[in-house]
Amino acid sequence: MTPRPVWQRGWYRFAHAVVSPNAGPRPANTEIDLVVIHSISLPPGVYGGNQVQAFFTNQLQTSEHPYFETLRDVKVSSHFYIRRGGELLQFVSCDDRAWHAGVSTHAGRDNCNDFSIGIELEGLEGDNFTAEQYESLMALMPMLAQQYPLKHVAGHEHIAPDRKKDPGKGFSWRFLQQSLGWPDRFFSACGDFIR
Repeated sequence: MTPRPVWQRGWYRFAHAVVSPNAGPRPANTEIDLVVIHSISLPPGVYGGNQVQAFFTNQLQTSEHPYFETLRDVKVSSHFYIRRGGELLQFVSCDDRAWHAGVSTHAGRDNCNDFSIGIELEGLEGDNFTAEQYESLMALMPMLAQQYPLKHVAGHEHIAPDRKKDPGKGFSWRFLQQSLGWPDRFFSACGDFIR
């Protein structure tokens, strides 16, 4: 019996697929070379519910919490979402463009959604993340690097510093880099975070 491939049309075999409509094709001949790490929790600082999944699939009930009113008609997605216990979900094929970065710039290129893979961590900007989340992230990143020509890793705060602060000071870029064994040049956007 032949094992199933790890990747099929941009879908990662070991992630639970929850398909988001908030996606589209990448520009032709785009090199997917950037991973953007984010943090999200809904409502902010509340963990364990299914509100993020609902948000990424346009099913969030805005009447459930006053904060959700601020998200009415907002359509976003990410390729991956890692919950506090390390569970990995995938919403968009990595071959496609997810709507995670917004107005953004990296290495002189605008519209980071075009050439990046977005990974959301369940958490609050500036808060700490769990060992299980790091383990899941460190298992995913090399698999992405085998499939796509990755050259850069950055946070949302690095590609949209005037708008975003996530994942924030609670995320250890140094630990991620050392655990992956990737060179400094991959993390050049992170500045002093890895020193």
